[in-house]
Amino acid sequence: MSQTITLTSAIDGFEFTAGHVQPQGPRKGGVVVIQEIFGLDQYVQADLARWSERGYEAIAPSLFDRVERGYVAEHDPEGFQNGVAAVGKVGMPAMLSDIQACIDALKDKGPVFAVGYCMGGSLVWLAASKLEGLAAGSAYYGSQIAANAALPLNCPVIVHLGAKDAHIPAEQAKAAIWTSHPELGVYVYEASGHGFNNDGRPDSDLADAELARQRTVELFEANGAGA
Repeated sequence: MSQTITLTSAIDGFEFTAGHVQPQGPRKGGVVVIQEIFGLDQYVQADLARWSERGYEAIAPSLFDRVERGYVAEHDPEGFQNGVAAVGKVGMPAMLSDIQACIDALKDKGPVFAVGYCMGGSLVWLAASKLEGLAAGSAYYGSQIAANAALPLNCPVIVHLGAKDAHIPAEQAKAAIWTSHPELGVYVYEASGHGFNNDGRPDSDLADAELARQRTVELFEANGAGA
């Protein structure tokens, strides 16, 4: 289980909470785990546990604390709409500032990486362009990545997309990314739809999820993890 810590965002001095896990075994690096719009739910908690097991210290900022402390919503239409409303209330600049605070909390101990899902995938892409201190990022099915594909990046990023994703046309997104960043790994998973890292969800294929996780680990290791 993760512990809850409190960090301070530089943009407005807001104190937000975050899930935090220590590495099991030798420390390989730090990871900022960036949520979907449903908050720090059981899937984020499972992801924190996986990173801990792999030897990473991980922090997952509760990005909607400005709306509701410890925000968690169901993966249903009401939860989706509430999450969209929370994004509008908090705004991208504040969420990016919170992510920077997480990076800063980890950076003195070794390389820092980011992984994010849905909204978090878009935020990984934006963080790789706008924030300081990331060694690499892994972005899953972020709907805003294609629209921001031309942004310059400060670190390597890989992108994971589901071929069955009804929200993001995978091949179009891949083409947009490769137009500006042909060097990046953009992976389309044929058996999966949106949210496939969430084990047990309807759009999740376990083999695809495990392959994406392995590619993420390999990216991090290629950019200083465990060195």
